[in-house]
Amino acid sequence: MGTFKNPIIPGFYPDPSICRVNQDYYLVTSTFEYFPGVPIFHSTDLVNWTQIGHVLDRPSQLNLDGTPNSRGIYAPTIRYHNGLFYLITTFVESQYGERRNFYVTSEDPAGPWSEPVWLKGAPGIDPSLFFDDDNRVYYTGNRVPPTGQTHAKHMEIWLQELDVKKGKLIGEPVGIWDGALKVAHAQEAPHLYKKDGYYYLIIAEGGTGFTHAVTVARSRVITGPYEANPRNPILTHRHLGKDATITNVGHGDLVDTQEGDWWMVCLGSRPYGGMFRNLGRETFLAPVRFEDDWPVVCPDTGRIEEEMLGPNLPRQKVISPPTRDEFDQSELGMEWNFIRTPRERFYSLEEKPGYLRLKLRAETLSDCGTPSFVGRRQQHLSFNASTKLTFSPKEHGETAGLTLFHSQTHHYRFEVICVQEQPMVRVVKREGATDEVVGEEPISETPIELKVDARLQELTFLYRNRFGNWQVVSEKQDGRLLSTDRAGGFVGTYIGLYATSNGKESTAYADFNWFDYKGE
Repeated sequence: MGTFKNPIIPGFYPDPSICRVNQDYYLVTSTFEYFPGVPIFHSTDLVNWTQIGHVLDRPSQLNLDGTPNSRGIYAPTIRYHNGLFYLITTFVESQYGERRNFYVTSEDPAGPWSEPVWLKGAPGIDPSLFFDDDNRVYYTGNRVPPTGQTHAKHMEIWLQELDVKKGKLIGEPVGIWDGALKVAHAQEAPHLYKKDGYYYLIIAEGGTGFTHAVTVARSRVITGPYEANPRNPILTHRHLGKDATITNVGHGDLVDTQEGDWWMVCLGSRPYGGMFRNLGRETFLAPVRFEDDWPVVCPDTGRIEEEMLGPNLPRQKVISPPTRDEFDQSELGMEWNFIRTPRERFYSLEEKPGYLRLKLRAETLSDCGTPSFVGRRQQHLSFNASTKLTFSPKEHGETAGLTLFHSQTHHYRFEVICVQEQPMVRVVKREGATDEVVGEEPISETPIELKVDARLQELTFLYRNRFGNWQVVSEKQDGRLLSTDRAGGFVGTYIGLYATSNGKESTAYADFNWFDYKGE
């Protein structure tokens, strides 16, 4: 059996959902404004996970044009029934715009997945599907209670039958529960299960911040009434201090193993340097035991630990991802993402073999557009990331480099740029609507290597040419501006490569020889 380390999927992988097919487990998470959408992972032991694809990997499935930071794809749920995988999720168009729910299907979890089936008359976010023993299918989501909200963000969980073949809700919607605590808010992420004659409804309450929690109710009839567990919440860390190593635990999904044991995947964060969560919300694993026909999560300690006793399943071989990408494959690895849906092929692995070529586009990292950006998630509290860049800016504003990116308003750019005909390497900090140059050095030529060294929240930016030693461009920069607690939103930090012509049309490009990421 042995122990395992939490989080099981580190970095910005929030809102996990899980299903089992025989001895295989599949897990998905939210992606918000990043493309491709919804990574899907496979495991046979619930501890070691390998990404096998993305569910929404075609522009026809996912139009993120103009989608603001921390909007887009929310809280997917994955289920399997009669040879077919179902993935249902919410597309949030804007901060105050429409929330639209849809599902896609596939016989193979690695894809390809179908085009979206958009559901009419399905308000709210974080939907889920439940397949009952009689083959009837039910949709659950959240909504404003028909009788009105009694307090801020008061929501109700509702249920309606779904004809999955026609892609239509049928019958009448039924409100089934508005949470365990009448003063709680943001009742969302409903998941239904059936065990020993009971329907169990697990939801998230308290918002996705420090007061996040998982609660449960049960009923003998799917439409209710539902009885709240007197021991609610069944999982939370909100009673712990803000110096806890794991915080804002919630948004759970249950799975039973082929051995008859139960486990929960959920989200949580690892703050550092204070209550700052640069890694975003990550995926954790917790044991579950049923007592008196109620689920008990983490029955020994009542909390998720960094190291816990693992599932009674044969451990699969751990395949550690490479720390360096030499860009010598025909396609980018699954860890790489774009900001919003790419409408043109602005990158190439073929034009210069062994290099990632990024074409300069007018869009910048400070726009709500689709910049020439390829990035991967930060997954460790301390790390260093480096790349080798060949780039000769000719026109004013032509820029390429390395970025630590949270949003268009909160990021660092470590870039090569031409200033008054002098090539420069500089560090730009953006917090809010303005840029601040926090370090700058003249250079003679490229290629040069750029490196960011992150010791917890202290950032150092260094460069070297092919003959020299590492030279500091900027040091003691504060990484906290990359945290949701300072920047807002729901995402985590990305480490990316980018190129821009800053609003002008350009035929220039930048070549990246390799990218290296080492976490500690």
